[in-house]
Amino acid sequence: MNIRGKTFDRIDKRITYWMAEQGIKLLRISIGVIFTWFGALKFFEGLSPAQDLAIETINLMTFGLLPQKVIIFGLAIWEVAIGIGLLFNIFLRETLLLLYLQMIGTFAPIFLFPDLVFTKFPYALTLEGQYIIKNLVVVSAGITLGATVRGGRLKAEDGN
Repeated sequence: MNIRGKTFDRIDKRITYWMAEQGIKLLRISIGVIFTWFGALKFFEGLSPAQDLAIETINLMTFGLLPQKVIIFGLAIWEVAIGIGLLFNIFLRETLLLLYLQMIGTFAPIFLFPDLVFTKFPYALTLEGQYIIKNLVVVSAGITLGATVRGGRLKAEDGN
């Protein structure tokens, strides 16, 4: 291998090791920021673009038993709790359980309100539908973070 190739290889290894060392922490913090931010918006009427759909979904799932203010305030607390748990790496198992349960509600409009999620079923999404589907990344992040609660981690292998 020439000097240029060795230099590239050395830099690539350092970057890969850094990614393995910091990736889980950055994933946890970034998802925590999203939940804290989106949850905090729900404390202020009209600031969350997902507010109306969230209220309609939870209202249907709870058979109309909860007032709208209780629904949105409860969801705000729920999401901020997830965010804080992730940001500060506290109660991670419980935090991830809350995240997974919240995702059930997040994906529910696909089945409960398909006309609000699709412009052409099953492939053309509305803005709300895109907002929902991107949460597949959040679910995957939760699964990845869940793999760390018993000490799992990313490891950069020395590929020669």
